[in-house]
Amino acid sequence: MECLDQSPTDPVFVQNPYPFYDRARAAGDFFWWSDYDMACAVSHEAVHAVLRHKRMGREAPPEKAPDIPPKLRPFYDVEAHSMLELEPPRHTRLRALVLRAFTSRTIAALEPEITRLCHDLIDQFPDHPFDLLTHYAQPVPVQIIARLLGVPGSHADDLLRWSNAMVAMYQARRTSQIEDAAITATNEFTAFMRDTITQRRASPGRDLISSLIAARDEGDKLSEDELITTCILLLNAGHEATVHTLGNGTKTLLEHDHREITETCVEEIIRYDPPLHMFTRWVYEDVEMAGHQFRRGDQIACILGAANRDPAAYTAPNVFDPERKGPKNTSFGGGIHFCVGAPLARLELQIALNALFERCPDLQITATPSYGDVYHFHGLEKLMVQTHANKG
Repeated sequence: MECLDQSPTDPVFVQNPYPFYDRARAAGDFFWWSDYDMACAVSHEAVHAVLRHKRMGREAPPEKAPDIPPKLRPFYDVEAHSMLELEPPRHTRLRALVLRAFTSRTIAALEPEITRLCHDLIDQFPDHPFDLLTHYAQPVPVQIIARLLGVPGSHADDLLRWSNAMVAMYQARRTSQIEDAAITATNEFTAFMRDTITQRRASPGRDLISSLIAARDEGDKLSEDELITTCILLLNAGHEATVHTLGNGTKTLLEHDHREITETCVEEIIRYDPPLHMFTRWVYEDVEMAGHQFRRGDQIACILGAANRDPAAYTAPNVFDPERKGPKNTSFGGGIHFCVGAPLARLELQIALNALFERCPDLQITATPSYGDVYHFHGLEKLMVQTHANKG
């Protein structure tokens, strides 16, 4: 397995990680990323296989469980109940309860509300250059997931602030200041959710929190801590990736002068410049893959951004092709941890991009976009644009 060096915070890599992925993929299905001290799957085939392998999972084996410093305990206490970080049987139970509330019918019923929100936001676009992320890409998914859960929209700014602080714990640029901010956000977010859940228990509504409180699986239900963590997970994951994809996707569409938003085009946006580039798995039993031996306790990183640009899976993978046909991209993960919110994300992207380009056919970028130092996420710091057509 070839060993490669590449700082994930290097400015050149942050702005364009794909040349490094091409170099890594040329070495085979796997390479050793020295900066992470970890084996990485980079081909579409290898990433697909690792994500679905029954001898691998998200939860660390007991002997590999990290020692958590007391000051970070509040954050990891929340993580301890996250179905994203668990394996069966706990994962199976939590996911089943969530899916009973997070139904396709519930998501489909949001279409009129998403459409109305998008047009309301476009009505408020200024006539001078503005940041599309703060005026559109952020409020659409934040407000929709808040409404779906039954959280007052007046708290959208708080949700965004708390989420950004907590998600920063997974970024390569993590510092003690980022950790302190994440703990503060965790404590505030947990207290807010506890109060909201108490209100919903006393007065249930037609919202996801009320449904989760009532959800049962063979007499089982979510505990208070599980309920809080699940709501925080849905709020964080329910908007973080969609914000980045709306920003990255709009940038891509404008750079390629393409404004017809079909389902195929949305899938290509998700493949071409995805919002999440790395997702890890622990090895539970010794296994051989692509000629490499992995032992129990090893950790493998699936480089989703590399798999989505694999020439063995896609013709001219570094070209944006809104009519592309090919295998499913890996951006939503795979296996039992496939993203619960994928249908909602696709619906939001379809509606938000259609509304944006229907109302603003003259939309144009006014300053060179720059990606943020947020790896293993991948999203723009801002997207400065201008339009004069939004009032039509």
